[in-house]
Amino acid sequence: MASFALALGTATQNQDGKIIEAYFPAPLLNPSDDLVSALSALTDYSAGNQVLAIAPETCAAISEAFAAAGAQEAANFASKAQQTTQPLVLVILENDSKPASVAEGFLKLQLISHRLVKPHGVVLEGLFGLLHNIAWTNQGPIDLPELPERQMEARLKGETLTVECVDKFPKMTDYVVPAGVRIADTARVRLGAHVGEGTTVMHEGFINFNAGTEGKSMIEGRISAGVMVGQGSDIGGGASIMGTLSGGGQIVVSIGENSLLGANAGLGFPLGDRCTIESGLYVTAGTKVTMLDADGNAVESIKARDLAGKADLLFRRNSKTGAVECLTNKSAVELNHDLHANN
Repeated sequence: MASFALALGTATQNQDGKIIEAYFPAPLLNPSDDLVSALSALTDYSAGNQVLAIAPETCAAISEAFAAAGAQEAANFASKAQQTTQPLVLVILENDSKPASVAEGFLKLQLISHRLVKPHGVVLEGLFGLLHNIAWTNQGPIDLPELPERQMEARLKGETLTVECVDKFPKMTDYVVPAGVRIADTARVRLGAHVGEGTTVMHEGFINFNAGTEGKSMIEGRISAGVMVGQGSDIGGGASIMGTLSGGGQIVVSIGENSLLGANAGLGFPLGDRCTIESGLYVTAGTKVTMLDADGNAVESIKARDLAGKADLLFRRNSKTGAVECLTNKSAVELNHDLHANN
């Protein structure tokens, strides 16, 4: 039976020798038994989920093993890694279980950003507590306790150490830039985001880890952790989607295909295909919604959660009464093809 995933990469260690991040340019999902066996013969891997330190002189044989398995991109990286002075790690995950190390966690985040798995397609339980805050700088990641010394050393050399952010998660584009995307401000897309081909993320758009888009989408608002946006949907400027880390609990909030979350609107329940929430309207799972018939007459009052996943709905606020109303959506979102032909 094939293992879940494996990858060869570089790692950053702090002064105590602990790995604080890892970069995997060519991760493999469901590698063959033959490849795992070949790597086992070249390393100390036995079974289970392991993180193995790799000597550069081993990389030539590892490259051959990857090439024999048809993993040419991984083979190319292994071949080039023979010349590196950076720490190398091989992570082999026999099963998709709760990550037990920083290197395992970073591999799983990169599986998502490489589009090998979708959000919720890999176990990330406990990841947030496993990782710790890192200073992400123009000289690479630095463990926070070591930052003052590194800043002083840089200044004494006449250099400036620029701290771009202090976070558990780096920006995705420092690890992978998926094909066919446009990202106006790369700092607003975290590693572990799944950015579908054709997606445009504008300057104020944001995509958290374990969240993202299926394909062509316009993202001008915020996609919180755990949220997936369907093909052809539009998240308007200032709009917000409630995620599993921000009050959504265990409900998996999502948006279907060809739907629109208007500017400054909000969503707290799974929205179906071809749905629209008008600008400025925040609809949570518990919002009371008045259902209207084709003539605009009130039929019944229900909670928004009862409409989860249903298609062709338009949510609006009555300008006279303030009531949230829902009726049949007569037009679906149609994105400008030229804007999303990102090559």
